[in-house]
Amino acid sequence: MENLHVSSFSSFTSYLHALAHTPFRLSRRAFSVSTSYEEMSRLKALSGSEMQKTLRWYDLVGFGIGGMVGAGVFVTTGRASRLYAGPSVVLSYAIAGLCALLSAFCYTEFAVDMPVAGGAFSYLRITFGELAAFLTGANLIMDYVMSNAAVARSFTAYLGAAIGMSTSKWRVVVHSLPNGFNEIDLLALLVVLAVTLVICYSTRESSVVNMVLTALHILFIGFVIVMGFWRGDWKNLSEAADPVKHPSGFFPFGAPGVFNGAAMVYLSYIGYDAVSTLAEEVHNPVKDIPIGVSGSVFLVTILYCLMAASMSMLLPYDLIDAEAPFSGAFKGKGKSEWVSKVIGAGASFGILTSLLVSMLGQARYMCVIGRSKVVPHWFARVHPRTSTPVYASAFLGILTAAIALFTDLNILLNLVSIGTLFVFYMVANAVVYRRYVAIGRSNPWPTLSFLCLFSLTSLIFTLIWHFMAQGNPKAFLLGACTVIAIATIQFFHWTVPQARKPEFWGVPFMPWIPCVSIFLNIFLLGSLDAPSYLRFAFFSVLALLLYLFYSVHASFDAETNASFTPNTNVTVTLKESAAFKV
Repeated sequence: MENLHVSSFSSFTSYLHALAHTPFRLSRRAFSVSTSYEEMSRLKALSGSEMQKTLRWYDLVGFGIGGMVGAGVFVTTGRASRLYAGPSVVLSYAIAGLCALLSAFCYTEFAVDMPVAGGAFSYLRITFGELAAFLTGANLIMDYVMSNAAVARSFTAYLGAAIGMSTSKWRVVVHSLPNGFNEIDLLALLVVLAVTLVICYSTRESSVVNMVLTALHILFIGFVIVMGFWRGDWKNLSEAADPVKHPSGFFPFGAPGVFNGAAMVYLSYIGYDAVSTLAEEVHNPVKDIPIGVSGSVFLVTILYCLMAASMSMLLPYDLIDAEAPFSGAFKGKGKSEWVSKVIGAGASFGILTSLLVSMLGQARYMCVIGRSKVVPHWFARVHPRTSTPVYASAFLGILTAAIALFTDLNILLNLVSIGTLFVFYMVANAVVYRRYVAIGRSNPWPTLSFLCLFSLTSLIFTLIWHFMAQGNPKAFLLGACTVIAIATIQFFHWTVPQARKPEFWGVPFMPWIPCVSIFLNIFLLGSLDAPSYLRFAFFSVLALLLYLFYSVHASFDAETNASFTPNTNVTVTLKESAAFKV
């Protein structure tokens, strides 16, 4: 086969021929699905050396706590409370935590059955095909890079608080650059590059470093919670500092504010997704992954709610520092000034653990995407000495550092929230599809129709909730959507049998839990602002263009050269195949 096909990228002429055959190659590759066996054998072997299975459940819990707590509370809480939810940011964290836990169940079923480093990319590739997996993978890489850049810039603010120096003194303003991209943060750049060196060295040693930093961080978290409830005032949960300019009450912006806040703080839970990418390095996936993924989400949700409550008690929401809310809450409090410095130091530890875990996750995603050949294959290589994906780690580390150097925190957070919700929405759909559809043996259309109808009902509910005026008509329509959604789930449950049952661990109460996850993700997506959607659409179009102009041709070359074989219902005759040889 190799002698009959020339690489699409061997010459400019070959590439032009490849572009001319894009429609055929797209029809051949876009909906081609892999199998669990192929992901864990032939594709895994393309990395050369294997990643060592050295992680246990407590390593995963440590990675989960370290990855989530550092990023979430210390980066998003201030903005979510100040701009959207007020004191009810506590409920925002609870809602986002429930949504994350349900999504974590979906991730866990896939990760136990198929313990590879690809996470959501691999899960989508064995269900909805290569194109859906590529778009999801591109969004995941974007999520990780943007969130890590945001966390790195927040590190500057908290370190400044720890040593009593203003953030503006750490950053250089370049007036010739546009607003939002004109504050140069050299410290954020150096922190990202330092973490990149650590994760390139070893996963086992990275876990030890994470455990130490996380243990110290948990002590600081306990300190923050105790100080917040001790020094705080209950009246701050219901009163604004300036009631003339800002509404008061526990729900100053009403229910929409709570859900808008939940959409923003959902970034806080992206860390558990990074834990699922470590599945390939877990000693006993069946036991360790469910405890590590779901357990870390549950513990972190409790910590988030307690920390959000303590912050809300310290200050009225309209006085909260959006960039460094916890350390800022103690500034100017006389004898409590030292607490601000301690919290700044503790947050700095947490941010380092978050960066460590998230950058481990983003590198493993890129590694597995490289195995599929839709990005250059050298990303997939695992270094024989360190047993880590060095090339993927270095490339994404440099990219993250470059973005952290220039880009404003608010721009990063909005873009990450929408990408994260989209990916979790796709995984929830995928787990339902895989349970009820066995490719080649069962009809996929009843399941696809159900998923589309349920998503449409959830979208209509979301639009009514956000855009229709209050009153009886709104309540009636929301109730009607709820009844239709429940009836749709129950009808599907009664009429469509499951095509497969998980051998080791599965999402309980199928299909109810994934459907609740689908609804919550859609509902939270509806809480984001228009500019977030424009940025998301722009990035998705770029990813699609990359797929059309590079990935589909590289993937087709790999198929033709027998690097991997698609599992599709498409039959291509020898004559058709020969007609599209370059």
